[in-house]
Amino acid sequence: MTLRVGVDIGGTFTDLCVLDDSGVVAIGKTLTTHDEPARAVEQLLVSTLPDPSQVDKLVHGTTLVTNALIERKGSKLALLATAGFRDVLEMRREHRYELYDLQIELPEPLVPRHLRFDVPERILADGSVQLPLDEEYVARLGAELAERGIEAVAVCFLHSFTNPDHERRVREVLAEVAPRLRVALSSEVVPEIREFERSSTTAANVYVQDLTERYLRDLEQRVHRIGIGPAPHIMLSNGGIATVDTAARYPIRILESGPAGGALAASAFGAIAGEADLLAFDMGGTTAKLCLISDGAPLVTHEFEVDRVYRLLPGSGLPVKVPVTDMIEIGVGGGSIARIDALGLLTVGPDSAGSEPGPVCYGRGGTEPTVTDADLVLGYLDPGYFLGGEMTLDLDAAREVIRREIAEPLGVDLAEAAYGIHAHVNEDMANAARVHAVERGKDPARLPMFTFGGAGPVHGVGVARALGARQVVAPPAAGVMSAVGFLTAPLAFDFVRTSRVSVEELSWSEVDALFAEMEREGEELLKASGVDVVTHSRIAEMRYAGQGYEIRVPVKQGEWPASLVVDFTEAYRELYRRTGPDVGVEVLNWRVVSSGPVPKVNLRLNVEAGTGDARKGSRQAYFPGGFVDTAVYDRYRLRDGDRIEGPAILEERESTLVIPPGAVCTVRADASLVVTP
Repeated sequence: MTLRVGVDIGGTFTDLCVLDDSGVVAIGKTLTTHDEPARAVEQLLVSTLPDPSQVDKLVHGTTLVTNALIERKGSKLALLATAGFRDVLEMRREHRYELYDLQIELPEPLVPRHLRFDVPERILADGSVQLPLDEEYVARLGAELAERGIEAVAVCFLHSFTNPDHERRVREVLAEVAPRLRVALSSEVVPEIREFERSSTTAANVYVQDLTERYLRDLEQRVHRIGIGPAPHIMLSNGGIATVDTAARYPIRILESGPAGGALAASAFGAIAGEADLLAFDMGGTTAKLCLISDGAPLVTHEFEVDRVYRLLPGSGLPVKVPVTDMIEIGVGGGSIARIDALGLLTVGPDSAGSEPGPVCYGRGGTEPTVTDADLVLGYLDPGYFLGGEMTLDLDAAREVIRREIAEPLGVDLAEAAYGIHAHVNEDMANAARVHAVERGKDPARLPMFTFGGAGPVHGVGVARALGARQVVAPPAAGVMSAVGFLTAPLAFDFVRTSRVSVEELSWSEVDALFAEMEREGEELLKASGVDVVTHSRIAEMRYAGQGYEIRVPVKQGEWPASLVVDFTEAYRELYRRTGPDVGVEVLNWRVVSSGPVPKVNLRLNVEAGTGDARKGSRQAYFPGGFVDTAVYDRYRLRDGDRIEGPAILEERESTLVIPPGAVCTVRADASLVVTP
């Protein structure tokens, strides 16, 4: 028997899922070891797998890159830019995300100004050379950087996406004078238009490259040491997977690898249930993520920001121009800290207690009240059955800290204070979901909500009620769903070329040559990774002439350019609910997504549940109006067609589903729980 394993490192917990042909046969969850992240992975694999040699495939996702960028724990970095353009990282786009805020804050650039250098060279927009590269300057600078302890260099010259010769020559010169310097070229990391985003992405990629490569090699060694033969595959942010070598070369591509797995799992379960459109809601220990699934697949974007100063305001973070599953992430999770602000109002997050020290109820040194503490006080969590009984929660400590820090300052009783924290989080997530969906032309009230993550099912029905959603689906193994989703992903990679042209002037031979070049790269990359059959999707990024941003449109060979304009118009209307101005249409970027076959997996939960009544007993749980006697069920003993009326609590080892009064839950054949709020 062969096994497939998914492992996801989150901000608080590290999750594991094991599949064979019969379905999910084992799941695991442990606290993340931040000082040495691969150690928790190794511990889970050893404790869960009786025979590691049976593992045929291991897919891994991590928050390492995101955390390194936010915490600024990367390499000491320099930037080489075309003369006159070294300050593009700081000037940004001169866009104010809050127009009237005179004290507006922005993230500090990854490269301080004294390490940004003007290199004498200039390539024009058509690729011609106006000013040859000053190689002597580059050689002197490279030697000085190495002498001063600089570890990495990002090279971003004007129009290098059209002609990369100068950037490539810089790498050759630096290799001669400073061979230990890591060098990243924008023409390889993100070969497309927009100077600020291209510079920011290239800098971010090489900033975390050393850290990521050391981590991935450590992981690879640990996996082989315990007896797993195949090398790990790494989850990419766009929903594909790649080899360790590819992920180490382009670490910025794994920025959102964990959340991408959850979105893929939502798509897979939606397909089983015949739901092609839904809202995926993932709430873990540190953050909550919301993603739209449309036509059976997660939406993908090429505009993403890290380290936002204000979590819901675009333009307040570091831009990263790589394909990423399109989601909104907010700093509310089980470990998010609740406090009373200067105005005397309750706030929750975005800072989190994480796993070290964790919520107060973990008994690991936490001193501030968190969402998990509140959920425990409300009776939603069983202090003796957290992580299936592997951790015992301290209910008295949770009560005391919420009473002292929240209830007494607000002048309310303990239960009201705890429920205030719980409801505050639900409203925060509902507001974020509403904004995210409406900006993409969707009505969240019309979409079923797929909820997962360790804390997602506890809050899912409350969020759905705030949104007016008609249905909530909690899948089996909800607490490790991102790890499950990893195993549904194909090997895949995205490629892009910028070639701006109006639709009326399109030459298919020229465009086809661009596509053929990218598809050839995709074939080489994936076949070197062991993929036999590679398929390609062609995409055009289009806009009305004069507009500043573009939308993605699939390219149908043999039916264009007429079909391209029709498809663009339809996509524009769906997004903005109107047609655009009566002007010409142009294409800015051409993209190819190269993919291997999609794995065929059985997602049915096949964990031993025992026999007997699914009802375990009851306990007091708080809902608006007071504590009520609430039935508690063992989720593993529920059967297809079972119907449960709220109030009720359904427990599994890694998560808990809370069904409030008035809601009804039924069990599907695939073991998913469907709640009508």
